[in-house]
Amino acid sequence: MTDMTQTSATAAPSEVLTGIWSDLVGQEKAVASLKRAVEGDRHAMTHAWLITGPPGSGRSNTARAFAAALQCPDGGCGDCTQCRTAISGAHPDVTLVRTDKLSIGVAEIRDLVRRAAMSPSLGQHQVLVVEDSDRMTEQGANALLKSIEEPAPRTVWLLCAPTVDDVVPTIRSRCRLITLRTPATAAVAHLLVDRDGIDPVDADRAARAAQGHIGRARLLARDADIWARRREILTIPYQLRGLAQCLTHAQRLVETSAADAAAATAALDETETAELSESLGMGTRGIRARNAQAALKELADQQKARQKRYQRDALDQALTELTAYYRDVLAVQTGSQAELVNIELLDQITEVAGRDGPDQTVRRIDAILGCRTALEGNVAPLLAVEALLVRLVDP
Repeated sequence: MTDMTQTSATAAPSEVLTGIWSDLVGQEKAVASLKRAVEGDRHAMTHAWLITGPPGSGRSNTARAFAAALQCPDGGCGDCTQCRTAISGAHPDVTLVRTDKLSIGVAEIRDLVRRAAMSPSLGQHQVLVVEDSDRMTEQGANALLKSIEEPAPRTVWLLCAPTVDDVVPTIRSRCRLITLRTPATAAVAHLLVDRDGIDPVDADRAARAAQGHIGRARLLARDADIWARRREILTIPYQLRGLAQCLTHAQRLVETSAADAAAATAALDETETAELSESLGMGTRGIRARNAQAALKELADQQKARQKRYQRDALDQALTELTAYYRDVLAVQTGSQAELVNIELLDQITEVAGRDGPDQTVRRIDAILGCRTALEGNVAPLLAVEALLVRLVDP
């Protein structure tokens, strides 16, 4: 059988980025382009940028770092007030937009467009960072288009999306593209050791399991409960034998994702409801009860949408883990030299690989991708996951 031994991932990266760029692991080429713009190269600078890359590659961090560097008198030192406030969202001339809802509507975009027309009050540019530009509605994108076509002086738009295809053509054609790549396992592990003080063995394990997703790697390395939840998901392929098990595991996955979403949003929901109730004067004389109830209902709908997104994200993470698992199975079946993501489960993966052939494994991976598409199309989570697990048993 092909040698699947684990290799150390904590070797230092080939180039070390410094200052405001230091956390952008493996993005040396992208950073070089952004630095040229910051340094005043008139051919490198433009008013609208589209930063794309796979999950965990650091799209939002790249946009924030670029925003900070544009305001910094030293081009991104990382230590000055301009850098610190730009990164945190406290800089008066840097607007950071990230939605917890399923979409960014036209009203929010119009507010940004109005801000984009203002001159900077303190910094060198008026910078607007839209971290989830792929979530803009069609009306929102149309509202943004004119501002990008006819930009105000010293205004810079930074849009982030997974791929260029996630942004409407009329907008992406007017932006300069920065493409990020998935960081190497070694680079992610090195960052965890150097920046977060993670034990090298734990850093290697977490970086490999996260498949280049820096934020996910950090969570896995620091939170034993998250690691245990991941291991529970990875036992599913080994345990599946018949319909009853498929339905049981599907229900457990969906219920767990719903509980995680509720836990993640509960405190924020409570705070938002209390703040809105106070601003409406609930419990005081003279309040218009009908208007107040309508406002509270609108907030509740927004909170429900946010919780739905959190649940969908949790299920998507589970599907990502299952995809990696079956890719490992396929590697064993085909004798690939590629390092396994789940090397610690080699015995289990080898047993699953022996049950049938590569063609069935490829169909299982396709079924997982089909489930992700179904969830994006608002298919009921339980139905989508049940259908998937049945297909994993009989592809």
